[in-house]
Amino acid sequence: MAVVPEEMTCLLKEKENEGYTLLTRPVPVPGPADVIIKVDRVSICGSDINLWKWNDVARVIATVPFIPGHEATGEVVAVGSGVTEVKLGQRVAVENHYYCGTCYQCKEGRGDICQRLSQYGHGRGTDQGGCCQYSCVPARFCYVLTRDLTPDQAVLLEPMGVAHNAVENISVAGEDVLVLGCGPVGLFAIAVAKAIGAREVYGVDVDPERLSLALQMGATEVINGAKENITSVVMNLSNKNGVGRIVEASGAASLLNQSFSWLRKGGQMVLIGLPKEPLHVENVLTDVVFKSLTLKTVHGRRIFHTWEECERLLADGLVNVGPVVSHRLPMTQYLHAFNLLMTGAACKIILDPQH
Repeated sequence: MAVVPEEMTCLLKEKENEGYTLLTRPVPVPGPADVIIKVDRVSICGSDINLWKWNDVARVIATVPFIPGHEATGEVVAVGSGVTEVKLGQRVAVENHYYCGTCYQCKEGRGDICQRLSQYGHGRGTDQGGCCQYSCVPARFCYVLTRDLTPDQAVLLEPMGVAHNAVENISVAGEDVLVLGCGPVGLFAIAVAKAIGAREVYGVDVDPERLSLALQMGATEVINGAKENITSVVMNLSNKNGVGRIVEASGAASLLNQSFSWLRKGGQMVLIGLPKEPLHVENVLTDVVFKSLTLKTVHGRRIFHTWEECERLLADGLVNVGPVVSHRLPMTQYLHAFNLLMTGAACKIILDPQH
């Protein structure tokens, strides 16, 4: 049995201002329904940048004080007196959407869109997060790993799950898929779409390095939106019909506003990105209504269906997350990590809280 110390190192968002603080705190004590996880890895998400800056998005999604980091994995080193779902020594990843279990959506099996959603790593209903050496998590939000995944694979189950949920929602098998935005989640969407049967997958971005990663993740072709006319390229690739499926992962309102014209009639679109500006469709009749389109959105993963599917894809070698990870750093180098991300010099960064 692992020996749990009395104190730990963690990052903390103490006030509504920019940055985090690295400090020492007592290791939390589990309640009857909780477990303590020795965190092996935590990865940084785009929302963590918003939390770092404490911008308008952060004010909507988070509440101080909290330990950041909602993508975390590790080993269970202590369990509460009433825990039956998880055992000591098991490797787990954290489902960061803490559902209430009693609202309409939860009763319908949709805890991922709970009306009273709390969130690990965001200060919503818990001050806990993964940027610490030991984290207290309710056992029901732990996904127990059943396959022999590496720590890097395990910590990326959460963001990969968002992409999988999106792709699965628009039935990509046998279809041509256009992925807008080749950040980490967009790259996962490309890989998952190929793995579950998409005929062709095209990636759109303005960063040549991201487009190179898209090809490594399985994109059939890539489109540089800064140098090419996206409409012309898409219509040439689709024999002037438009693509059957679009995954919007950029969060760029200007790109999303154009994208309806790139769908063929009867096409489907799913939104993952977080636009910070109003959406506007110029030709609503011809580009939306008369096309008989389907528009879907996702918020997180289907619990725990998506986790199981992503774990299977990784364990069976159908998706390789390696190209997405640009840096692996000790958590003590968090300042360097966030500087890399905010200057665009990194893709996905994984931190080791134990160092």
